[in-house]
Amino acid sequence: MGGAFLAAAVLARLGSRIELPTIPLFILAGILLGPHTPGIVLVKDPHELEMLSALGLVLLLFYLGLEFHLDDLKAGGRKMALAGGAYLALNVGAGLGFGFALGWGTSEALVLAGVLGISSSAIVTKVLVDMGRIGNPETKPILGIIVVEDIFLALYLAALQPILSGADSASAAVMDGGKAFGFLLLLALAARFGTKVVGRLMNTKDDELLVISFLGAAVLVAGVSEWFGVADAIGAFMVGLMLGGTTSGPRIRKLVHPLRDAFGAIFFFAFGLSINPGDLPTVLWPVLVAAAVTLVMNVAAGLTAARIFGFGAQPAANISTTLLARGEFALILATMAAGAGLDSRLAPFIAGYVLVLAVLGPLAAGRSHWLARILPGGGKGGDGGGPGGSEPLYAKDSGGREAPVTS
Repeated sequence: MGGAFLAAAVLARLGSRIELPTIPLFILAGILLGPHTPGIVLVKDPHELEMLSALGLVLLLFYLGLEFHLDDLKAGGRKMALAGGAYLALNVGAGLGFGFALGWGTSEALVLAGVLGISSSAIVTKVLVDMGRIGNPETKPILGIIVVEDIFLALYLAALQPILSGADSASAAVMDGGKAFGFLLLLALAARFGTKVVGRLMNTKDDELLVISFLGAAVLVAGVSEWFGVADAIGAFMVGLMLGGTTSGPRIRKLVHPLRDAFGAIFFFAFGLSINPGDLPTVLWPVLVAAAVTLVMNVAAGLTAARIFGFGAQPAANISTTLLARGEFALILATMAAGAGLDSRLAPFIAGYVLVLAVLGPLAAGRSHWLARILPGGGKGGDGGGPGGSEPLYAKDSGGREAPVTS
């Protein structure tokens, strides 16, 4: 464990000197020191870090929930649903078409629809934090799209599982989907009406007790969510949503930072451990084509979301690039596909595709202004904002992070 933390830290320090984002470097550390690469092997079995990796994902999404205010969801819920629906329609539809074009089989095409269609909540969260974009106006639709994706994810997994297992009973799929949707509804009602009660239960002046309390709540609800067929990450997100609106919210946001950063690094390191570089050359061309398709669909989805919210070129570019990365959900599908005995090319394809976009996504997000220049309205020399120039200009602050410029 110590070696994993230090290896990730050393590579991240080296990368920061040439302005590389930390996510691909943490993944690279896992690849180089994992069981599939010659040389020093820190972790022989990636499953040894499975629980800590899951905790990293839970804390990343818990923090995202803390930053996503319930008032934002109520105020822009319809627009967020439209933007999320458009994103899924473009990306899942393209993934399904790509799967059928490969000719690997119907079940394989359904798996690829999910792989290409759902962005990585963990990487999106890390990009928003690292780039200093939590306060940007386009961050709200980005978070809204993630919420819609996670709801779709729960229902998609429930529907896909009986297909991959060969079950011929539609009632089982309907029951699993209903159970997942019911639990999501329960979490939403708790977030809407239970904030005051939860706030009183969490309220304490002792930082130690507060850390233990919010960490226990996030992990417990994440575990229960998984039991109901809902992604553990969305359960943690909902807990963050509830606690963010309490009087303890600002203190929790401050206290969770070191936990989020440490275990988030382990999540990406463990992700790298699962990748076998030797398998990648056999699926190189399908991976590159899939990455290109995803990039095009993300730009289309970003422009659509920007139009829905009245944003200009720069926010559209930020939406497109921030949501580009694929990650944990694709790996879950790869595991399901392997267990179902599907085409053997699926696993290396998914690993290669996720690796390419996990590296490309953060890099593209940091250079989104390049994309903004070629988008409609981006080459006019203005701010690229909404009607009447109401959107803020974007510039680099003293830490190299992109932030709105206020008058």
